[in-house]
Amino acid sequence: MNTIFDYLTVLAIATLLAGPALYGALGDHRTDRQLRTAPRGRPRHPRTVRDARRGPRPAAPRIAVRRAPGR
Repeated sequence: MNTIFDYLTVLAIATLLAGPALYGALGDHRTDRQLRTAPRGRPRHPRTVRDARRGPRPAAPRIAVRRAPGR
């Protein structure tokens, strides 16, 4: 019976020691994956990025030109 408790004690200590290291390795793996999928460099069309921040462009104002009679 003592042998089983000894094995469980060793397993519990190993889990306590290896757990944080494995958790950190998984976090590093997630960060690497996010960096791989992130866009690199400048965007191809900088106007599209600027327009996306400002929203849709307003329509150009229409100006009616009226001519004086006789001209």
